[in-house]
Formats: sequence, structure tokens, C-alpha cells
Amino acid sequence: MAYIHFTDEQKQQANSVDLVDFLQRQGEQLVRSGREWRWKRHDSVTVRGNQWFRHSRKEGGHAIDFVQQFYDMSFPEAVNYLLGEDCGVEWNQTVKSAPAPRKKFTLPEANHDMRRVFAYLIKRRFIDREVLSRFAHEKLIYEDKEYHNAVFIGLGENSVPRHAHKRGTYTQGEPYKGNVEGSDPKYSFHWIGESGVLHVFEAPVDMLSFITLNRKDWRRHSYVTLDGVSEHAMLRQLELNPHLKSVVLCLDHDEAGIEASGRLKDILLEKGYTDVFVMQSQHKDWNEDLKANNGVSPIPAQVHPKLELLPKVVGELHDLCKALSTHKDIDSFLAECAEAVEPFLASGKTVDLNTDAVRECLQCMAAGSLAAMQRQLNQMEQPATMEQLIQKLQESYRPHEDRGWLRAKAEQLRQDVTEICRQLQAPGIRTLADKEKLLSSYQRLALDSVKTIMFAEQELPSMLPSQEQAVNFSMTM
Repeated sequence: MAYIHFTDEQKQQANSVDLVDFLQRQGEQLVRSGREWRWKRHDSVTVRGNQWFRHSRKEGGHAIDFVQQFYDMSFPEAVNYLLGEDCGVEWNQTVKSAPAPRKKFTLPEANHDMRRVFAYLIKRRFIDREVLSRFAHEKLIYEDKEYHNAVFIGLGENSVPRHAHKRGTYTQGEPYKGNVEGSDPKYSFHWIGESGVLHVFEAPVDMLSFITLNRKDWRRHSYVTLDGVSEHAMLRQLELNPHLKSVVLCLDHDEAGIEASGRLKDILLEKGYTDVFVMQSQHKDWNEDLKANNGVSPIPAQVHPKLELLPKVVGELHDLCKALSTHKDIDSFLAECAEAVEPFLASGKTVDLNTDAVRECLQCMAAGSLAAMQRQLNQMEQPATMEQLIQKLQESYRPHEDRGWLRAKAEQLRQDVTEICRQLQAPGIRTLADKEKLLSSYQRLALDSVKTIMFAEQELPSMLPSQEQAVNFSMTM
């Protein structure tokens, strides 16, 4: 797309588009979640005014980068679209006003009893009565007077309430969920015991369900809820309680929970926690497991779609790897593949009739990278079979690190190939460290190629416009 100059006023106008209006007018379904709206198609994404946030990946922004991210547009295309230049639509603007001052944290007035909360949590959610009574006795759970919500208290230092999460107890329709204004996210609902194990959950009902399922000596252990998938509450409890050495991530068994578990594990490893484990419920979450134990049909677990597709994608590389293992100039071949496929990915205009050809090229890049790795390892007298390299490639995939749409993936592939070429052209004799760095670069290119293949198979068909003719595209080996 040719360069287009936008004034600061135009960019501000585009970035001020109300994303709720934007999505609803395109037929997208949104669900109210407190002061925000949750996008049903991407349930870890919430929008509010012109702002968005993807909780599973801890990323967000405003209207322009929202359209770039989820509609795969370049910056000029996104601005034009939001200004209505390309679609003839005038989107609503967010109200420009100073943000309201943050309210002081005040707990809702308590009801004189907890009859409705006990009935809801025991009869509907099957929480153990003794477990619930213990939390109520410690004044960590109560029923509010006005709406009869269950209120889950998070205490700070000196047992001062710093956080409160409210959960509706009415069984008709979508139940209310939200935090009391002024809550500090570092102090969400938790229980600290004497053992060195901290269990981590997304929400209070998940935590209580897990304890109900594992009641033996439950008070000895520690538990914390994240109020979603943010790491702040977990890190705060680890900081305040140095006896906690092991962390068990017990997040939901769905796409967002799987990605969040990987991200949180990386954060913990970076902070020196080596005993980090992931424990998954049999069904979607721990309360669904509890429901199943009590004869209620549970919501099933969700397999991460990319983890499900990954074995098939890497499995198809075997024969191609063998064919390319005898290629005389594998590095030039990789550069040619990258040069050929980059315009199709970067433009975002690849159509269904070209997808197979693009996929074939990406497979060549992945297989060629593995063949180059095998050759380099042989030269280093560290031989490895192609099966071992493919297995290593599969094990290195992390869904929470698989971000970006076509343009971002095209740019990453270009950077990978550029880095390999730079290392190959460096003067002098390669040291052992240089060789190991080159191996890492080959593996990165193979992995990024696999990520792009999976994107093309899963998300590309639903977002590409139909065209009558395919662009001529072919690869020769």
C-alpha cells in the first residue's frame, strides 16, 4: 500500500472509535462483564470504549492496533477503515472526558446471614459445607445485604481487607461477577497454610471446588486466585510468604487457561522458582469436575486447537526433511523460499486457491531448517536423527508465544532468514558458541514456519476475501 500521510487529528479520531459499537455493527457478539464487554469469539478479549485487552496474553491497546491485530490490516489500512474512508461507515467515538477518580475501597454491607450464599455454593456448586464454613468463620466469605452476592475477601498485610470479588447467587441468566471498586489486584482471595506448596486458580469458586475435591489436610497448603489470569496476586503471595517454594498452576482446561499456564510458568522460572507444575481438571474447570462427581453434566475440557494440530503439521515434515537432507545449498534454498512467500503473507491477500502453495513453501522452510540443523550437528560430531530433531521442534512449541497475524509472522520469518544469512557471512572461523547460535537460529526458523502453517490452516480461511483467480505461485525444489 502506498504511503499515506495522516494528520495527528485523523490518527486521534481513528484511535477514538468505540470498539463496542465497532464490533456490534459487524455482527459480533459481546457479553457484559462488569464495566467491560467480553468478545464472545475471542473470550479472553475485553473491550471498553476505545480500549481493548487480551487477558490470556497480557496485551492490549486502542482502536487502531485492535483492527491491526484482529483484522490483519496495516496501519494505513486500519486508520482508513476507522475513519470510514474504505467502508463508508461513520463509527461512534468514545466520549472524551477525564477518567473518574478511583474510588476508595469499601466493602459492601454484610447481610445478617449467609443463607443464600450457602445455598448457592453448596447446592448449585457442590462446595463442601465444612470448607465453606471455615472460610466464612475466617470472614473471608460473606453475603452482601443489597444484592445477596457472595463476597470473597482478599486480605493484605495485618489481615486488612484489600480486595473483594462479588459473585451473583441468582441462578437465572448470566450470573453477575465483578470486583468491588478500589480492589487491589495483588490481594485477591487466598488461603495461606504451612506447607511449601501454592496452588493457583483463576477464580474463587475454582479454588473452593479444588479444595472440596482434595479435602485431606487442605488447610496445610496454600491457594490463591488470580481474578482472571494476571500474575500479580500469585507473585505477591510468594513475596509475602517465602516458605512457598513449589507452585501448582490449576487454571481452566481451555485455550485461555493453557496459554496462561505457559506464560505464568515462564514468569516463575525467570524469578527462580524451579518447582512449577501444571495440574489440569478433567473437565473445563474444577467446579465442572465437582459437578460431574455429583451427577450433573459437566462442560467438557477444551483442547488447545494449535496443540491439537501441531503433531499433524510436524509429522508431515518427515519425508520432506529426508528429501532436503541431500540438497547441495540448503541455505540459499531457505532464502529463496522466504523471498517467495513473504509478499503473500505480508499483503494479507493470500486466497484459498493459493493457500496450498504457500503452505508447501512454509513446509520447505521448516524441513530445510531441520536439514540444515542436522548437517551442522554432524559437522560438530553431535549427530541426531531427523526424528529426534522433529520431536525437539514439537516440544519447543509454546502456544502463549504464538502471537501475531500474517504480517507479523512474515516479518518474523524475514528476520529469521536475515539472521541466519548474517551468521553464515560473518568472517573468520566459527567458534563453538557461534555454531550453537546458528543451530538456535535454524530451529527458530523451523518453529516460526510451523506457527505460520498452523495460522494458515486454522485462521486464514475465515478471514480471507474470496477472489476469482489465484495469483501464480510455485516452488521448485
